[in-house]
Amino acid sequence: MLNDLSLTTAFALFAGCALVIGVVGTRLTGIVDDLADRTGLGEAIAGAVLLGMATSLSGLMVSVSAALADRPTLAMSNALGGIAVQTLFLTIADITYRRANLEHAAASLGNLMQGGLLLCLLSLVLVGRFAPAWTLWQVHPVTPLLLLGYLFGLRLVDRSRDNPMWRPAQTRETQADMPDEQAMRRSATRLWLSFIALAALLGLSGWLLERCAAVIAEQTGLGQSVVGALMTAVVTSLPELVTTVAAVRRGALTLAVAVIIGGNAFDTLFVAAADIAYRGGSVYHAIPDPVLLWVALSMLMTGILLVGMLHRQRQGPAHIGFESVGIIACYLAGALILLLAP
Repeated sequence: MLNDLSLTTAFALFAGCALVIGVVGTRLTGIVDDLADRTGLGEAIAGAVLLGMATSLSGLMVSVSAALADRPTLAMSNALGGIAVQTLFLTIADITYRRANLEHAAASLGNLMQGGLLLCLLSLVLVGRFAPAWTLWQVHPVTPLLLLGYLFGLRLVDRSRDNPMWRPAQTRETQADMPDEQAMRRSATRLWLSFIALAALLGLSGWLLERCAAVIAEQTGLGQSVVGALMTAVVTSLPELVTTVAAVRRGALTLAVAVIIGGNAFDTLFVAAADIAYRGGSVYHAIPDPVLLWVALSMLMTGILLVGMLHRQRQGPAHIGFESVGIIACYLAGALILLLAP
């Protein structure tokens, strides 16, 4: 029934889903920040795992639904375009934090390791694209490697938190991850139930969004690559934007950076999920070149971000560092190439 929507109705539902995703993302920030303190996970782990996964559910539903409906281009452009746009959103948070460069203030071993993990997972996607199109039960061998690599990386991040072998130098602008006394008094059960309910709402919104995106791509002639990378990827990434900005305003700077980098690492699993859902063979080999561009751009943007966190520039022009300028330039160049591609 949803596939027979008019273009006007599809745009209206698309906007409604965007609103729901944005509002729910804002509410999740406070809940996960309190859970980080209440459970002792810390902001880097809670941001990467809890908030990163929850805010990615809408995007996951878009990619899986598109793959099931034999729309691999929409599935992959949404997954890979989302990683790029979420990295772009970190520059908005950087502008929001006026005291110093956000990457300087939020430098942590956990965030650096999450960035390295993301580069490894994106590289695996490229390996899958250029490897032979072998499949077992229509699933490419790179898909289980993505899942195992992600889980192994999370374990390393968690172990480094308990026994760190490297620490960022503390400066006046460095924001330490300290538990909030008020959060410690909140009910853990109530926090978990609120988290699950909001995450489920994000998943439902993503399922509706994919149906609307398919109608928009077909009836406007924009194509699945453009709609996936520049529309659904942006909308399903709104939780990362609002949660990151909200975290900055709460003073949870490590959480603000972790939700982007950790969310991006989790988003690479969209590709694995889409490969399992896609029954036409290897989804990696169904990626068109314009979508493959977003893998390379995401790797470049992540590399720039890691360099920024290691260099730790205190201040830059307009209160943003060189890494934010570089990330913005990369994303705009990618969007222009995609729009001009034949």
